[in-house]
Amino acid sequence: MRTYGLIGFPLTQPFSQKYFTEKFLEEGIGGCRYELFPIESVNEVPALLQSNPSLRGLNVTIPYKQSILSYLDDSTHIPAGLQACNCIRIRDGKLAGYNTDTTGFERSLLPHLKEHHTHALILGNGGAAAAIKYVLDKLSIGYRVVSRKRGDVSVLAYADIDEAIITDHPLIINTTPLGTYPDTGSCPDIPYRFLTARHLLYDVVYNPAKSLFLQKGEDSGAGIKNGYEMLVQQAEESWRIWNED
Repeated sequence: MRTYGLIGFPLTQPFSQKYFTEKFLEEGIGGCRYELFPIESVNEVPALLQSNPSLRGLNVTIPYKQSILSYLDDSTHIPAGLQACNCIRIRDGKLAGYNTDTTGFERSLLPHLKEHHTHALILGNGGAAAAIKYVLDKLSIGYRVVSRKRGDVSVLAYADIDEAIITDHPLIINTTPLGTYPDTGSCPDIPYRFLTARHLLYDVVYNPAKSLFLQKGEDSGAGIKNGYEMLVQQAEESWRIWNED
């Protein structure tokens, strides 16, 4: 039995387990299972591997996308400068890291981009944001990061966001977990009243399908996109990686 799984903590939204379990059934893929591994520390990874010798691949989620890097035997498949890993292929006890978030985000974003979406605000600065930055750089879309604390010239605090900044950044991407079920009443603290029909709001959150962040965008006439398709695309890319020669 080949085992695949997801590491993170807490694992409150088992999208991957449901997705792959249904995939195995629908496509008649036998001898495979997908498990959840809610580890409280990334230091538990070696013990996890030892106790599950049938593991062939892992997905990685919050909060370990960056800290898992030190456990990889091979990180050459992760694009230079991208300090985040969400997919691990395991062969002969060796861990090779990948980032399939980049593939998922790019494929799900491209159909919704318009010519004026040349500048973006990235809300949050964690592991998910790293993949977003990589894709925006690839697409030549300028961006500024918004975090709880002001950083260098490219990092704003939420208190810095005013009408001019909202106007100048028609693509706004939420990479924080704010609004995720069951905390559906929360959303990033930005001045939504300045949004227009020129804006596109993208939320990596997929549950609920329409987060408060997206609802506020829709109420202002903005285009909206949730993170479900991104998850599907990154899952399929993970499966391809786990099974490539």
